[in-house]
Amino acid sequence: MRARLLAFLVFALAGVAVAQAAEPAKLKIAVLKFGTVSWVLDTIHANGLDKAEGIELDITPLASTQATTLGLQSGSVDVVATDWLWVSRQRAVGADFAFVPFTTALGAIMVPPNSPIKTLADLKGKTLGVAGGPLDKSWLLIVAYALRTANIDLRTATTQEFGAPPLLSERAKQGAVDAVLNYWPYAARLEAVGFTQLIGLEDVVRELGAKGEVSMVGYVFGDHWADKNLPAIQGFLRAAAKANELLATSNEEWDRLKPLMAEHDPSFTESTFEALRRRYREGIPERSSDADEADAKVLYQFLRELGGKKLVGTGTELAPGTFWQGATQ
Repeated sequence: MRARLLAFLVFALAGVAVAQAAEPAKLKIAVLKFGTVSWVLDTIHANGLDKAEGIELDITPLASTQATTLGLQSGSVDVVATDWLWVSRQRAVGADFAFVPFTTALGAIMVPPNSPIKTLADLKGKTLGVAGGPLDKSWLLIVAYALRTANIDLRTATTQEFGAPPLLSERAKQGAVDAVLNYWPYAARLEAVGFTQLIGLEDVVRELGAKGEVSMVGYVFGDHWADKNLPAIQGFLRAAAKANELLATSNEEWDRLKPLMAEHDPSFTESTFEALRRRYREGIPERSSDADEADAKVLYQFLRELGGKKLVGTGTELAPGTFWQGATQ
């Protein structure tokens, strides 16, 4: 009888262990409500890539990047999308956040159809819309580029109008600004209605010393959290990479995403869709994280010089460990 009871308990405990082992690891992810990261997460879920990796994504849509990073700092979420400059600044004061590249797509200066502005020099005396504020990274990199290549200080040569990306796009369409420096999804939308690119940030970073296209935005999470949840974060990054493979090659996958992309965008057209798809695909990272990190160190110095402590904090170089060294295989 005792032997039977013992055998039953062993069997029952083994069953509990198997059930526990089968439980998916939950990752809490905060994303912008209408951000492009949501396209990847939707692709992961729709194709069962999360289940295949033994993970479950708990997604919280938020209104701003600041809200997502506050969630990460408070521990209420595990993963967010932001830039490596924020990560470096946090590490410089003792935080342990780390960065994994998500996209190399950057912003661009866009000019309206038939604009007389053909070069940076033509911006002299013009009104330039700039997404974000005076410390926006794209703006400072453009300033550094213009100083280096044309000996023009756009901070004094133009009148800047800083603001939110969608507002500035509308101002550009209305002709209230002569040109607009905007983030890539908004630049793509302007392209869809006939605007042309005066210069893209991809060209700017190369002129400033980058060896290739640099991922400014990536997945960010805590080092110590990742150490404790290594299978989960590695599974997520593999699932994200597989989702990007689908988005790089499958038009059907984009057709499935179209309603999500068009949500809350009354001006969405087939041209908008095609521009966003093309620009997204161009921004899928193809280089190693080490190559990205090397270029980030170069760009950091330009940002530190122009943005000072208000932008980079107390750091004098890209903080060690900013780019996550954990294996994804």
